[in-house]
Amino acid sequence: MLTAKQHELIQFIQKRLEETGISPSFEEMKEALDLKSKSGVHRLISALEERGFLRRLPNRARALEVIREPGAATPARAAAPPGDNVVALTPPPATARQTEAANDVIELPLHGRIAAGAPIEALEGQSTLPVPAALLGPGEHYALEVSGDSMIEAGIFDGDFALVRRTNTARDGEIVVALVRGEEATLKYLRRENGQVRLDPANATYDPQFYRPDEVEVQGKLAGLLRRYH
Repeated sequence: MLTAKQHELIQFIQKRLEETGISPSFEEMKEALDLKSKSGVHRLISALEERGFLRRLPNRARALEVIREPGAATPARAAAPPGDNVVALTPPPATARQTEAANDVIELPLHGRIAAGAPIEALEGQSTLPVPAALLGPGEHYALEVSGDSMIEAGIFDGDFALVRRTNTARDGEIVVALVRGEEATLKYLRRENGQVRLDPANATYDPQFYRPDEVEVQGKLAGLLRRYH
């Protein structure tokens, strides 16, 4: 079964491939389906891959192949309960089912340098970073370029790209992206102490930072790192 959005996306991709021979960009797919973020496109594409309708070509950030068209689809509105938005499809044959390759690439929103002094959301959509899908787990992710050496003892260095799972909650001891006083984003260990929020660096030359709970907003947890060697 495909949702209406999945059905709409694969039709849009197929039409663009027939017209230009090039798959649409994530931004074009987001706009065509009226989605709020590119992460919604990532989820739709992953679902279509799992069902054997779509394949991402390895080592290419913008290369999609439709391996099964939903031409046999028939709307399931008569059988579906009111409010459901589902399209029924004939299941693909077993030979068409695809597993996600380790070298598949996902384009994550790249929000800029984490110590730039601006809220993360203010940098939304500036650019994207191609990331191997195998580095990411479930959930919505984004990337930030690390600035500074305050987390070097955790193996996080200046110029690394932090892969962050978007969430507004975290446990003590987890590395989080914290927005401080609505102005500055920082990557630190999160701990709670005596009614305060303590943001701990991973560098002995830096001191912990203490804030009132209402001064700190968790905007994600560290999920992985990407490093470029020049």
